[in-house]
Amino acid sequence: MDPTTTNVFNVLDPQAHRLKRRLVGQLVTGGSVHRVEPMIAEQVEIFVKQLVTLCIMDSPPIINMSQRCKYLGLDIAALLAFGYQLRLQTDDKHRYLIRAIPRGSWIINMYMQFWFLKTIKFGIPIYLPAIIRGEAFLPTLRKMIDARLGEDTHARVDLYSHLADALNASDNNKITLKELWAEAIFFLPAAGDTSSTALSSLFFYVAQNSECQRKLAEEIRTTFATGADIRGGRKLTNCQYLQACINEALRMSPPVAGTLWREQGPEAANEAFVVDGVVIPKGTQVGVNIYSIHHNPEYFPSPFVYKPERWLVDDPEAKKANTAAFLPFSIGARACAGKPLAYLEIGMAMAKTLWYFDFELARDAGPDASHRDTEFKLKDVFTSDHDGPYLRFRPRGSLYRELVND
Repeated sequence: MDPTTTNVFNVLDPQAHRLKRRLVGQLVTGGSVHRVEPMIAEQVEIFVKQLVTLCIMDSPPIINMSQRCKYLGLDIAALLAFGYQLRLQTDDKHRYLIRAIPRGSWIINMYMQFWFLKTIKFGIPIYLPAIIRGEAFLPTLRKMIDARLGEDTHARVDLYSHLADALNASDNNKITLKELWAEAIFFLPAAGDTSSTALSSLFFYVAQNSECQRKLAEEIRTTFATGADIRGGRKLTNCQYLQACINEALRMSPPVAGTLWREQGPEAANEAFVVDGVVIPKGTQVGVNIYSIHHNPEYFPSPFVYKPERWLVDDPEAKKANTAAFLPFSIGARACAGKPLAYLEIGMAMAKTLWYFDFELARDAGPDASHRDTEFKLKDVFTSDHDGPYLRFRPRGSLYRELVND
């Protein structure tokens, strides 16, 4: 890919950013999400069936939820992007992607923090072994794009179907094939890797806090009549305790935990850039670490305690303070457009799991075997890399049999 080609994340020109965001947003914003709900529901169904299969193989099994959540997240992201069936949940052919994508994100993160590394081709020795083994992200992405280009433009609802018209436009709404590549390179980790991190952390906190799990299970099991009924929609979004648990997991362990650097744009070159009374010199990058904001006790009392109830308070001032300091999806014009999609995927996966299972931390397994920590640990690689939690699942009666016999 041409290094000068931009995507919705790194484009500087405000007008170009608005075009890219509008094109991508057609797929992932609230009004459009209902069109992809059936696809997400199908993948979540596979997710839960795999848990059932593992339970039958080893009862009660110990399952690394980072792996299962990454498989789910990337399967959904590939379908959203190009209608491509990676089948990570059921086939190991492309599972190297759960290693390849964090590796690529780590290299990008290094470039963001130490720009001079790009001039010495720092990433090549790291990419090369994966390319030799046939386990690199970009060649796989090329295969996905080529497969989609060989189909009818509107064969399915995906990112390509929304961008295709812009590829052929003759005015300022036109994008190039290189830009399609750039959007895809960003979209897959953004749509798949971040949601899997949020879901993994949610499993960690719900497993570690038995009272939270009890309340959440009660809400799910009294809201829905059957497991098949859990398919998104208003019932799911009205599960207030579920939404609070998701928010608290995102607060404690934000998928993009680092600092998203910003500098004054050229359109405001004649204006003074003032932050907290201090004039920032032109060309200076500024930013605030998202993890730090989320753990500031001025905004979130007892910030290292997982407490979903903080999102259910009746005090308008407390609600306002929570909302103002809560930015796992960033904020402003550059905020992630896929927030509704993320909540749908995470909420549906947790609700469906709790319909069929209870679960607990496997305190004798994995790198977190002692579980002295109260936080789900993330490695900052621009997005996040993680391992675990390792959980034991107990089927809820015989309900799981409907999945086996389906």
